[in-house]
Amino acid sequence: MKDLKAKDIMKTDLITINENVSVKEAAQILLENKIGGAPVVNDDGDMVGIVTDSDLIMQDVKLHFPTYLHFLDSYIYLGSLKKFEDDLRKAVGANVKDVMAKDVVSVDEEDSIKDVATTLADKKLSRVPVLKGEELVGIITKTDIMKIVAKS
Repeated sequence: MKDLKAKDIMKTDLITINENVSVKEAAQILLENKIGGAPVVNDDGDMVGIVTDSDLIMQDVKLHFPTYLHFLDSYIYLGSLKKFEDDLRKAVGANVKDVMAKDVVSVDEEDSIKDVATTLADKKLSRVPVLKGEELVGIITKTDIMKIVAKS
């Protein structure tokens, strides 16, 4: 396990979703392929985000406006207004580009498995895209790491 790199265990038969696909179509793609998320690409094939089942179900979630105080003609929000804005955007989004995460954590194909596992754990992720330079070449999930641990 200590000498393995991301490129040694990554899945290369990638399921990607175009950013212009509807939320409904994206949900169908994830369900048909029995996956919980996929990299999002633009029309040129460049990765522009990642979408997960959690992003897609936001349209069926009740939104809670952040609690606020009215003080001296000002509003002081006690919750995160940015989180509310993000949740609202996802709740009304029609296409994947409206609901996807744009700040994608990724790893390089030369990264060690320990580094990949650390990234997954520290960032509380279930999957991480693998890049070769700027090119999307694979994906690694927590299950892929568990298979390596079980074999060692």
